[in-house]
Amino acid sequence: MRRAATFAILAAALVVLLIVSAGTGQLAIPPLEVVGSLVAKWNDAVAGSGLGALTLPQPPMPAHPQGDATLWAVRFPRIITAALVGAGLAVAGAVMQGVFGNPLAEPAVVGVSSGASIGACLVIVFDLTFLGGLTALALAFVTGIATTLFVYLGARSRGKTEVVTIVLTGVAVNALGGAVVSLLVFLGDTQQREQIVFWQMGSFNGSRWDDVAVTASFILAGVAACLLLSRRLDLLALGERQARHLGVDVERLRVVAIALVALLTAVGVATSGIIAFVGLVVPHVFRMILGPGHRALLPASALGGAVLLTGADLAARTLIPYAELPIGMLTALVGGPFFFVLLRRQRRSAGGWA
Repeated sequence: MRRAATFAILAAALVVLLIVSAGTGQLAIPPLEVVGSLVAKWNDAVAGSGLGALTLPQPPMPAHPQGDATLWAVRFPRIITAALVGAGLAVAGAVMQGVFGNPLAEPAVVGVSSGASIGACLVIVFDLTFLGGLTALALAFVTGIATTLFVYLGARSRGKTEVVTIVLTGVAVNALGGAVVSLLVFLGDTQQREQIVFWQMGSFNGSRWDDVAVTASFILAGVAACLLLSRRLDLLALGERQARHLGVDVERLRVVAIALVALLTAVGVATSGIIAFVGLVVPHVFRMILGPGHRALLPASALGGAVLLTGADLAARTLIPYAELPIGMLTALVGGPFFFVLLRRQRRSAGGWA
């Protein structure tokens, strides 16, 4: 009952947030008119496919002459990108916590965020444009994956990887990545430095349908693959020895899980910059609500992450008139104190999963 209620609340919250966020901005569009624009697109699609029986009653369209164009050219791509990135980061965090057996683990541990930052900064400082508008996304993705691979290979010894070794290697690589980013900031001019700083604080400003297509293809595939690992992650929670006795190849599971975490995080960071605490707080909260079973935890984290970042993006656009706050700053300001409360609660419960 609790599980069904949780998913129903999350789904309803996401739909409401998507509609409200789409209608909020300098050009205000009432929610019913936002729904009307969506229904019109749906009706056009089903009419073109010959499925006229699926046509829906048409609510009023946006009254402003530029309302429909604003929704589809600016707001919907941004909102969908925020929801996708939030879902990907939250699922990556849940998988990371399952693999490490620790609710304090997060995707940045494997160095993917610092690696992706290097790629994006290279594009900004050296004005690289070999893939047009997708250059920053592509290079940040490649360097993020490469950094994670480096961490994994650096932690591997005699055919095995220890969790503690991965963490320590990740700490060293994150420090090195931070130094490289600082060097690139030093090499850039004033405008490039400002661009790097703002990118690192996170933003969905300027998202386009091309970004949505690339982000959706990687994140949806990554989340689906993570869901397939649910049973083995549950067995791993019993302990490595017990999981091996039950037929789980722990080393292979760890490699696949870290690769998927790197994929989801690299895509998120490459798309929006560094957004803190989503992969840490969201899975932690739903582990408290639903328990440790990954079959429920992973999809709940995906919905929760989408709700969180959609709401954070709405707040970033509207809290200060005619200005936009960095979304990474908002998630850190809210997530930091919230996680501190969760940590104290866990300590009072005598350790283990909160």
